[in-house]
Amino acid sequence: MGSNGRSGEQLDIWQAVFGPVGDNGYPKPIWNKMSGEIDRSVAEYWRENFDLRYILERDWNTLGPKLKGKINIYCGDMDNYYLNNAVYLMEEFLESTNNPYYGGEIEYGDRAEHCWNGDHNLPNAFSRLRYHQMYIPKIAERILKTAPAGADIESWRY
Repeated sequence: MGSNGRSGEQLDIWQAVFGPVGDNGYPKPIWNKMSGEIDRSVAEYWRENFDLRYILERDWNTLGPKLKGKINIYCGDMDNYYLNNAVYLMEEFLESTNNPYYGGEIEYGDRAEHCWNGDHNLPNAFSRLRYHQMYIPKIAERILKTAPAGADIESWRY
């Protein structure tokens, strides 16, 4: 395992992607691997710059009108990395929105793993082979619902 966050493990990757650069030129660790102490300045940096739920809540007056009807989240309720817990928090916030209401959808796969994609009938290994069948109808519906006046909404539908 490499030093300075070069292990290649998931937490070091997140630090490299989301964290600020430390004085030594490497990603500044969010926590000390030996003591377990959290560096609150790094955690705050992550929150301000990359915590989507926090950013949406902080900036909903600006972002809400731009994202209305566009936020759709699919998550297994047994995510291998426990990311479903963050989705529960996101859902709680989004369901509380108004002016505008977020107007999207959040679905959970019962006992489904990481990268669950919204197919309640087939495992990911099969459903990921048919994303176009799953999502093109939703995309077309969104286009029809939000097309500007006078837009061509006929010639591409057959």
